[in-house]
Amino acid sequence: MKPHQDIVQQVAQFIQKDRSEETDFNEMALRLYSYQYQSNLPYRTFCMQKGKTPRMVKTWRDIPPVPINAFKEVTLSCTDSEKAAAIFMTSGTTQGIKGKHYHPDLQLFDQSMIANFKERFMKKTEKIRMGILFPTEQTMPNSSLAHYLALAVNEFGTDGSHYLMNDSGIDIERLLEELRRAEETGEPYALLGASFSFVHMLEELERMGKTFALPKGSRILDTGGFKNQSKELSLTDFYRLLSDALGVKRSNCINMYGMTELSTQFYDDGNEQIPSVKSGPHWIRTRVINPLTGNEVPKGERGVLVHCDLGNANSVTTILTEDVGVELDHGFLLLGRVQGTEAKGCSIAAEEFLNGAKGLSE
Repeated sequence: MKPHQDIVQQVAQFIQKDRSEETDFNEMALRLYSYQYQSNLPYRTFCMQKGKTPRMVKTWRDIPPVPINAFKEVTLSCTDSEKAAAIFMTSGTTQGIKGKHYHPDLQLFDQSMIANFKERFMKKTEKIRMGILFPTEQTMPNSSLAHYLALAVNEFGTDGSHYLMNDSGIDIERLLEELRRAEETGEPYALLGASFSFVHMLEELERMGKTFALPKGSRILDTGGFKNQSKELSLTDFYRLLSDALGVKRSNCINMYGMTELSTQFYDDGNEQIPSVKSGPHWIRTRVINPLTGNEVPKGERGVLVHCDLGNANSVTTILTEDVGVELDHGFLLLGRVQGTEAKGCSIAAEEFLNGAKGLSE
């Protein structure tokens, strides 16, 4: 276990920095790649078949990305997965198979979340009264989002913070009580939760004919989208309705983009403009590639997002998502899920990984 503890401490110290130059990030990413190559057998087998040994990989951009679907098929862990302190699982909405991300401990996940959330969502506010539109960590122990929201409440919520979900869904009476309280006291209020929960909330408020004007400093955080969970809305309509129903400016309606297979999240700076620019802290970097060739596309052109997350010390740093995006100077635009040739490219990449990881000939 000692090599793992050593690498975790190195990453923890890296996260504590205010920023990192390309050379610093590169050095840490290559150190992690060498560790994961040695300790993660399915990944090593795949990398060997691609001729990408640590000696051959010179920059973080050259680290072979693991297709996100591999987490459903292969155990990607540098330590004994049976001794994991936490196993975060995907929803399994496609084909019913859940991807699993093993964490021997949550030191890096928690450190990454707290530092990033403090800067991007809390900004200059120390604490804020929070309402959580998502089940508790005890109810959903394998949900990375449930753990993320529990951290938000524990680290940044005032004593009056609370969950607004019960066995039948949103506790609408408690929600109305909290919204009225915020209006009357002038105390800023934050609502955080899954995007589809906000859609259900909006439907309920509309049915009741209720709107609110939350105090200055109030803010909203949604995450996860709402496909197949509630009625489809365009992002423009979604944030317009949120702003109108709660009296919170769209610039204070923040979207968090994260995934079970990562330990670090991305945020925008509000949703006045759609799509909004997403960006992450200095310990995660993003490339945009053509999944059929694996080559990066020019800045400003659409492709599939590849994230290199130094917080992922125990699994793999570099992940090929199924999200389409465009790289900009200060982040990227998230344009939706892969379709057509992009989806085909991701499927080919996943098949190649699984064949390589299992030591099969292609």
